[in-house]
Amino acid sequence: MTESNDKQVLKKTGIVSGERYLSPDVLDIRSRQAASALHDLGVWQGDQVALLLRNDFAFFEATFGSGLLGASPVPLNWHLSADEIAHILDDSGAKVLIAHADLMSESVIAVCSNVVVIGVRTPDEIAAAYGIADDRCEIPGGIPDWRVWISSFAEWQEAPRSIAGPMFYTSGTTGMPKGVKRKSASPQVVAAIQKRTNAAWGFDRAEVRSVMSGPLYHSAPNAYGLHVVRSGGLLILQPRFDAEELLSLIQQYGITHLHMVPTMFVRLLDLPIEVRNRYDVSSLRFVSHGAAPCPPDIKRSMLNWWGPVIHEYYAMTEIGIATICNSEEWQSHVGTVGHAGPGVDLKIIAEDGSRCGIGEAGEIYVRSEATTRFVYHRDQAKTESARRGDYVATGDIGYLDEDDFLYISDRKTDMVISGGVNIYPAEIESVLVTLDNVRDCVVFGIPDKNYGEKLVAVVDSNGPLDADDIVSQLRSRIASYKIPREYFFARHLPREDSGKIKKRVVRDQYLTGTLVAVADQT
Repeated sequence: MTESNDKQVLKKTGIVSGERYLSPDVLDIRSRQAASALHDLGVWQGDQVALLLRNDFAFFEATFGSGLLGASPVPLNWHLSADEIAHILDDSGAKVLIAHADLMSESVIAVCSNVVVIGVRTPDEIAAAYGIADDRCEIPGGIPDWRVWISSFAEWQEAPRSIAGPMFYTSGTTGMPKGVKRKSASPQVVAAIQKRTNAAWGFDRAEVRSVMSGPLYHSAPNAYGLHVVRSGGLLILQPRFDAEELLSLIQQYGITHLHMVPTMFVRLLDLPIEVRNRYDVSSLRFVSHGAAPCPPDIKRSMLNWWGPVIHEYYAMTEIGIATICNSEEWQSHVGTVGHAGPGVDLKIIAEDGSRCGIGEAGEIYVRSEATTRFVYHRDQAKTESARRGDYVATGDIGYLDEDDFLYISDRKTDMVISGGVNIYPAEIESVLVTLDNVRDCVVFGIPDKNYGEKLVAVVDSNGPLDADDIVSQLRSRIASYKIPREYFFARHLPREDSGKIKKRVVRDQYLTGTLVAVADQT
């Protein structure tokens, strides 16, 4: 099943990973075999099938096979600890866990006593990308091999059952993660949601050839990748994001569409100009980005390089796409995450429950045909607390301008109250990251006996910089009460695969004294 002729691949649909190629016909056969195999284990409509997989063919086979039965895949973040995996397996009630061999540690296998475990050999291209030793790529003894196992079953022939889609576990801000379940929808609702998705991701274009670098266990890359394949497009799986390799893939396969996060833009722009100029990216037609705020200077640089093909969106796992924004709209409303997508209504609510006016920050609420479809698995109280009638609270703080374009100020849970004043760190970060020699940054609050909380900035610099330099630059950019009182210099701030900085990790390391400092920034 390999395909080495690039010109032939350009004409194909299906999935490519390294030197391997999976055609739509073979994917359909294997998905139907997977459905029969899973059903033999007792999986049926309304059940859950857990996936501890990197981006690989098996992810699609298991997802489509589960869907034929009306079962929901539960994609697991493979960075989770064994205890965290155990929580999700127990909470979701998954009957089966399908996992890559290298992810099946003894501790993970030990927490799987109540589920059937099926192994997938870790492919060579994934092993090479992550430096995985050969022996760890082989399925542990006694665990069935996914490929061999499903091949022993006939193709599922019954009509597909009604399916609500994958169940994702949100990272959350407090407590253990919660599963997000979606109720099945009428054809009219599905069509409305698809119209909005097409507008955000450019799927109304006839031809789609894309590279998927983001992990499929995240809801947006998952929905994006599945749609490319379902709609007859070509999807190239990049095992691990590498900036120059992405440029090479764009040129090699004539890529038309991409789904990205801002940190990928940063890595691309870090490449020497002679490397960037080495590759032809003129095939790109629609590049979508979301998940995390994009610094304006980074976006401007990408627009200058790739042209007006870059589109932004704002979304939630629970409700999908909320806002959309093309290149021209962003350039006339710098910093926005877009305007309401088709069928969406936005409102900004103050702490006293009143509706905010133009430019006034408050919590963002969204209403669409999708907002009444989701529930938090086994947590009715959390579900109800997220709703205000037909609207859903996003947990983000933002405001609308006079043209109804939305701007994000911060996560509600990240808000700092210092001396009785509400401060939103994202606003400070958006300024701080534009200062001379600031490569990356994160701002958060820590307890303070005088003011309740005080602001701390952790900065990754790429040149001479100290706290006095930062303060002097910030004084002319933001109000004095928003200027952080403490500064810490570190290297390579940790980020989620979605592109978001792991703010709570950085904050906890700072408070416990385990954050590693860079001794000399000058």
